[in-house]
Amino acid sequence: MRKPEPESVPVSIPLVLLVVHEDGTVSATVDGKPLEPDPFAPPWRRSSFGPIIDRATNDRTAPVRVEVHESDGTTFTDIIAPSRHRADHPKLPAENPISLPTFHAVEGDGFVPGEDVAVAIVTGHTDAAHTGRARALIDPAQLGHAVADGFVEVLLFGRISGTTIARRLS
Repeated sequence: MRKPEPESVPVSIPLVLLVVHEDGTVSATVDGKPLEPDPFAPPWRRSSFGPIIDRATNDRTAPVRVEVHESDGTTFTDIIAPSRHRADHPKLPAENPISLPTFHAVEGDGFVPGEDVAVAIVTGHTDAAHTGRARALIDPAQLGHAVADGFVEVLLFGRISGTTIARRLS
């Protein structure tokens, strides 16, 4: 007795249908099922083609056939192939470790909540928290030659309150 031969299974690629309306909005379906934008997001537009395709292909991991029906009656068809996965970035050799900077915190009380607080050895500005407390992170690399002298003095100056905090870093 002869073995029955298996039936061939047709290849099926999902169909993404994009219908562009006269007002520029787009209706999207995948195999006839509506594909809606995220809740509270604006309606799909022509500029949404990329995000629509990304969602329909699970971030381009599966192929799809795309048909675009323009409001003037023209139709475009394309097959979007899955993207190739990028190779992992090479790791740095153990003999060349990355050196991370050490930051110093300078803090003080007495500031008006939300006021602009100047940070001197002028490296930037910070804002006081709702409690009136200010905080600045100081990167020693920004201090330059002052560190060579063995210490650095950092000032926090409240531009409204006039509060001045001086702290010495060593």
